Amino acid sequence: MSLPPRPPGRRPVRSFVLREGRMTEAQRRALERLWPRYGLEPGEGPLDLDAAFGRLAPRVLDIGFGDGTALAEQAREEPHRDFVGVEVHRPGVGRLLHTLEREGIGNVRVLCRDVLELLERHLPEGGFARVQLCFPDPWPKKRHHKRRLVQRPFLEGVRRVLVPGGELHLATDWEDYAAWMEEQVAAAGGFRLLERVRLEPGTVLSPEGQAARRARLGRPETKFERRARAEGRPVIDLRYQRL
Repeated sequence: MSLPPRPPGRRPVRSFVLREGRMTEAQRRALERLWPRYGLEPGEGPLDLDAAFGRLAPRVLDIGFGDGTALAEQAREEPHRDFVGVEVHRPGVGRLLHTLEREGIGNVRVLCRDVLELLERHLPEGGFARVQLCFPDPWPKKRHHKRRLVQRPFLEGVRRVLVPGGELHLATDWEDYAAWMEEQVAAAGGFRLLERVRLEPGTVLSPEGQAARRARLGRPETKFERRARAEGRPVIDLRYQRL
């Protein structure tokens, strides 16, 4: 299980760098043993997600799920939805697969591919009710902005795979990237802003406040936003509807 070979020609600009770090033995075993159960391997055309899940249900595309903790929590709390998670870093994939088996979560399938390729070629048109991209690499240096994922090719792909009226949810802890996201979505067209939610750094939420925020945003808290608030950065959520 790996990223597909790059076609000959010019090297594409990617939004990620593969720095996998150390993979634990448990993660390695989970990848080898559980990938046939939870993993998806695209062929030439669009994936048949009805067959992959064995049912027809509203589907969520979660891009860059990291270690999978938030994705597993969301899938566990929303059994009426099916979740397709995309992540290129294999240790995180292995950890998620281990969690899915341990907790008996059956409504998640996983792709380990470049999401731009998936959006263009392998994900079905109108196949998702929601696409979520939470805390992508901000590539803060100006010379690296070309690597930012939220740009026209990504947004055109998202628009293609969302059902009409479906939701695009973006979240970041970098104010500059939030402004970039808003500019890019506005320029791409085809989306209407539903709400912009800003959580100030240092904010401490009560259990009731956390539950209310979870219900409003439709996503659980992640380790990235906890770290961001501790380091003095705000958390900004942008919710859009596909027109």
